[in-house]
Amino acid sequence: MILDRLFRPRGPQAAAKRLYAAVVAQARTPGLYVELGAPDTVEGRFELYTLHVMLLLDRLRGQGQAAAEASQALFDAYVQALDDALREMGVGDLSVGKKMRKLGEAFYGRAKSYEAAFAELPQTAALIALLERTVYAEADMAQAPRLADYVLAQRAGLADQELGRVMSGEVAWAVL
Repeated sequence: MILDRLFRPRGPQAAAKRLYAAVVAQARTPGLYVELGAPDTVEGRFELYTLHVMLLLDRLRGQGQAAAEASQALFDAYVQALDDALREMGVGDLSVGKKMRKLGEAFYGRAKSYEAAFAELPQTAALIALLERTVYAEADMAQAPRLADYVLAQRAGLADQELGRVMSGEVAWAVL
């Protein structure tokens, strides 16, 4: 009991765990795979997890120091989850670092691309092209415009949510 209290995550770390849990739950929504045709593969799930993390980071951007700390804590939770997933998949300790570097590079590339696509809104061509290159890289791209609509609905829904609730890990995703 005492050790549990001593090692229990606090503040931004606890909220980040709740935020990442919300990301995972939403990224695993069956409709994303069944209705919107996202590939149910390791790569497809990585893309959807990354997309939802990016949506939250976008919501928290420019909202002050506390939001910046929440963003960093969410990113840290995301990276730790990727590391854990690689180890669970049997990637050896010597290879984890190399794979994590590649995943980090992929994340930062996508972060820049999502920022650029969001900057061009309400025009959606860049967002659709990005989704075709990433989520649908090895799948039928015909659903990319529908996924773009989903992204826009999530973005609008997150913008309408009270910042303090989002930062505490209480995220209400728009229904698919």
